[in-house]
Amino acid sequence: MGLWTLLEGFLLLANALAIINEDRFLAPKGWSFSEFSAGRTKSLKGQIIGLIYATQYMRVPLILLNAICIVVKLVSG
Repeated sequence: MGLWTLLEGFLLLANALAIINEDRFLAPKGWSFSEFSAGRTKSLKGQIIGLIYATQYMRVPLILLNAICIVVKLVSG
């Protein structure tokens, strides 16, 4: 496994986190941002919720990274 494969894996994980719907998947399980208090953000659950919301706000850079990845794959084969 090379560095490029590892970076592609992280890109796929970021894509998966960016498309999660809060109303359908996160809120019924108690993982919505509104239900989470500010004092518990240092827990593992708070860190994961913060990561999910950070990737949802970074959708435009993810689109650009996906386009770069596609172009590199097309050129390199």
